Amino acid sequence: MTAIATREAATRGSVRRWSEGSAAEKIQPWHWQRLAVVYVRQSTPQQVLDHQESTRLQYGLTERAVELGWAAAQVVVIDDDQGTSGTSVAGRPGFQRLVAEVSLDRVGLILGVQMSRLARSCADWYQLLEVCAVFSTLLADLDGVYDPTQFNDRLLLGLKGTMSEVELHLMQQRLRQGLLAKARRGELALLPPLGYVRRADGEFVLDPDEQVQQVVRLIFRTFAELGTVHAVLRYLVAHQIQVGMRESSGPARGEVVWRRPNRVTLQNLLKHPLYAGAYVYGRRRVDPRRKQAGRPETGRVVAGPNEWLVLLKDRLPAYISWAEYTANVAQLAANRARATTLGVAREGPALLTRLASCAHCGRRMTVHYAGDDERHYFYACSRQHTDYGLDRCQHVAGPPVDGLVTSAVLVALQPAALELSLEAAQHLEQERAELDRLWQQRLERAAYAAERARRQFHLVEPEHRLVARSLEREWETNLAAQLRLQEEYHHFQHSQPQGLTADERAAIRQLATDLPALWQAPTTTAADRKAIIRQVVQRVVLAAHPQSEQVPVTLEWVGGGQTQTSVVRPVARLEQLSYYPQLCARAQQLAADGLPMAAIAACLNAEGYRPPKRREQFGAQGIQALLQRLGVLTRHTQQRRRPAPGSQPDEWGLRDLAHALEIPHITLYSWLKRGWITARREPQPPYRWIVWADAAEQERLRLLHRRSLSQEAYQRWCARPLRDQPPATDGSEP
Repeated sequence: MTAIATREAATRGSVRRWSEGSAAEKIQPWHWQRLAVVYVRQSTPQQVLDHQESTRLQYGLTERAVELGWAAAQVVVIDDDQGTSGTSVAGRPGFQRLVAEVSLDRVGLILGVQMSRLARSCADWYQLLEVCAVFSTLLADLDGVYDPTQFNDRLLLGLKGTMSEVELHLMQQRLRQGLLAKARRGELALLPPLGYVRRADGEFVLDPDEQVQQVVRLIFRTFAELGTVHAVLRYLVAHQIQVGMRESSGPARGEVVWRRPNRVTLQNLLKHPLYAGAYVYGRRRVDPRRKQAGRPETGRVVAGPNEWLVLLKDRLPAYISWAEYTANVAQLAANRARATTLGVAREGPALLTRLASCAHCGRRMTVHYAGDDERHYFYACSRQHTDYGLDRCQHVAGPPVDGLVTSAVLVALQPAALELSLEAAQHLEQERAELDRLWQQRLERAAYAAERARRQFHLVEPEHRLVARSLEREWETNLAAQLRLQEEYHHFQHSQPQGLTADERAAIRQLATDLPALWQAPTTTAADRKAIIRQVVQRVVLAAHPQSEQVPVTLEWVGGGQTQTSVVRPVARLEQLSYYPQLCARAQQLAADGLPMAAIAACLNAEGYRPPKRREQFGAQGIQALLQRLGVLTRHTQQRRRPAPGSQPDEWGLRDLAHALEIPHITLYSWLKRGWITARREPQPPYRWIVWADAAEQERLRLLHRRSLSQEAYQRWCARPLRDQPPATDGSEP
């Protein structure tokens, strides 16, 4: 045994002498002219506090650098990364400073107790090796000195870097599996959300404060009624309702602090499955693609229910059922403005926003508003036009379709109107009772705070004024807050009594019998009307044809039924009317019978023919334009017309004479006012002007028109600027 021990000691001595000799061969004199950097790092702040021996060992490497030949003044310690993980270069200013010093050719040797202290990532480790190889910088640990320019040393350093990364992976994997195993049993401690507290044994229970529970339940009920987070937020702000939270740190840890509600808090509350009694782990994960350098809290994404690592239902006390939670999440998803969802009902006048669909291509139709007041709007299927540059499938004026759907919805709601009114009255009473309970709890809390301040003030010795003055001010502050809260509660009672009055009940019953009046009431907003329609109508399919004013409409109800109907829309031209051929034939027939324009218009209106656009019936001018377009009424036939049966020869209507002389009607009317023509006015409606004009008079009027045109042209030429006039030919000024 003595011989074996002697032989092993000799072997260790020879290995040590070989390593020291190898280190002496690698260290060159010009290495001593550079710095020797000692890199010190611990992974967590707890290790920095608890693992003092490792810290002393790392700082002791300065003596190792002196033994290798460096002067003490040339040894630099970089300990900026204490308490920082080595998984990445992000967030490690010390390592970045080290790489920068090496890149500036200032470092001759880098010392670390282990290579894992420098980097736990192969990407960062090989980057450091490349830089050290370029500038011939040595690396050293407790096992020896390495030159990255030599193949064997570089191979050994690469293996050590890989082992460091594998070691980190194994440690993280063990920790991760331990967390998952504990989470699968539902024993992993989680932070309690709003409305919950965690006991010392780790069990989750409802917050013992009744007011905190009441506010949480009110938020869920209000969202089920209003349907949007913003509406719930407006409701809480309007009724001065605050949210109670427990401090998680600081001297007031565990105490309830009342804060004003905000959108993020309400969204987290509605989306959290714990309120439905489910224990969940793995809802939020880190996506490396979204993680930002230097910001470890970024990159978190919310996973879907199918991707949760642990889901244990009915494990915790619940505020709502799982079905209610699922409905809330679905409602939040539907509120997002996406192509596959309806979105939130907004204040635009178009009632079928995201409900109207195209019967030709099946896509959802969009709403287009015209004018500053947005009263004119139409539904259009523009996807083909937007994506492929083709014509629109169809476009339909909005008001006629909205009126049709409104009538159908009111008829469908009529049988349930009384039941809805009774439910609305009951709901109002419950809402007011719940608000009154919240006020009572706030008053009770304020009274407790004032009474507690009073007891503290009376317990102090009167002579100890340093403390008594502070307690007295606190007592006065609490009394003032209590008085102010009581005044606000009295105002609430006067504005909204707990029970419904007889007049309010009568008004609700009256509205139940007159749904159209409720629909058209000024207090009913466009968003309210849209919300009502969406409760009963799932989709409205429109099938407009370019050459027809009839629009087939299919109403798909929420219950699964369908209603087939049609609506008349305004069109731009007569040719787009479905009965245009019959209209033309009938108008020609009436004109052939010798009826005047007004009589033809009256006859067509009586037979049910209607003009395009928004006019309710035809007029004489519209019939005249139609007959002119058809060629039945020409200018020659108009010249032969007389103002009325039995009129004098050579008498003309004012417009007929203007057409015959090819003179603007307004010009002839102005001559009449000046007395340049002979005319009389009919004593009976329509009080037309009758102008006398034989052949000679017509010729005079034509000459007068040409002369007036020549004079106007001459006056316009004289009024032109000088630069626009032609130059004089005789050398004089123009």
